[in-house]
Amino acid sequence: MTTPLDALPLDQLRTRTSTKWAKYPDDVLPLFVAETDFALAPAIAEALHAAVDRGDTGYVPPKTAYPDAYARFAERRHGWQVDPARIRTTCDVMMGVAEAVRAVAEPGDGVIVTPPVYPPFLDVRDETRTTNVEVPLLRSDEGWRLDLDGIDRAFAAGAKAILLCNPHNPTATVHARDDLAELARIAERHGGYVVSDEIHAPLTMPDAVFTPFLAAAPEAEAVGIVVTSPSKTFNLAGLKAAQFVTASTATQRLVDGMPWEVEWRTGLFGIVAGIAAYDHGDDWLDGLVARLDLNRHLLAELLAAHVPGARYLPGAAGFLGWVDFTALGWDDDPARRILKETRVALNPGPSFGAEGRGFARINYGTGPEILTEAVQRIGRIAAA
Repeated sequence: MTTPLDALPLDQLRTRTSTKWAKYPDDVLPLFVAETDFALAPAIAEALHAAVDRGDTGYVPPKTAYPDAYARFAERRHGWQVDPARIRTTCDVMMGVAEAVRAVAEPGDGVIVTPPVYPPFLDVRDETRTTNVEVPLLRSDEGWRLDLDGIDRAFAAGAKAILLCNPHNPTATVHARDDLAELARIAERHGGYVVSDEIHAPLTMPDAVFTPFLAAAPEAEAVGIVVTSPSKTFNLAGLKAAQFVTASTATQRLVDGMPWEVEWRTGLFGIVAGIAAYDHGDDWLDGLVARLDLNRHLLAELLAAHVPGARYLPGAAGFLGWVDFTALGWDDDPARRILKETRVALNPGPSFGAEGRGFARINYGTGPEILTEAVQRIGRIAAA
């Protein structure tokens, strides 16, 4: 049995200078931005220390071991065979998403987004001068899923691409293979493209199966561009390395046709850390997933005990809980009241689209003690 990873103690976490721990004063428990509270995987720490010791802080060379390392990781973790020759690095996932949109759509074109969704997805239009076409997820008692009929209509009306969040942020939905296959067929039928952000994929829970979009159906290879990174899984966001993955000559040409700066902005430390993570991080990752599996259920238990009326369905991937506080009457943005009255920082639901009104996103990628304290604080409002 895998031993769950332990988070770092609060006093040590407060010495960090990243956004999660620097944005708010020390009386705030930060459960908002997608950083986790665990020590680096030993292999990553060793690789970075070695790079510093040799003064290896320059530019990324034209060829690295990163594509091959990711291909090995994808086959081990997802059963997905990736051609390393079809992997190109970039700075981070959202830069990659924006560049992929530029490659497949012109200014003014429609790009489908599926709210509630990661807020930068909604902002890509500003960078690419495209137009958002919103097709919200369908919600049921079992969770959320893609509105395939709505997506079909949006493509038929002229949308050029869809931004797919796979697994989905914030609902932690692991999209079914059949839904992804049908999405691929829809896009192909309308001459559209699927830009798939798969950054949370390695954090799929033991009771779910992740399907890479490009592996969902033969049609996906012709219409899909995947953008992913080890940054969410291994907490490496500050090191700036992500990758495009394609599976056809046509889509590879689109990526190869991007400006050279798209690849040049990759960080060397991100490459060093990514190779170590992909080749030597499996045991650490297994421990992290075991911890997150416990934490997602702990969050459900804590909310039931301390915030009755809040609705939360444990997600199938990642470390982000999408919690519906609507029944409690805490207005459209409950995170605002929670921060003010309890000094717990969550992500505001409305930033994920209109469908997020009454919701907040909770980061449970931390220790059970911090998570427990945070929900108990929130519970004081419910008890008042």
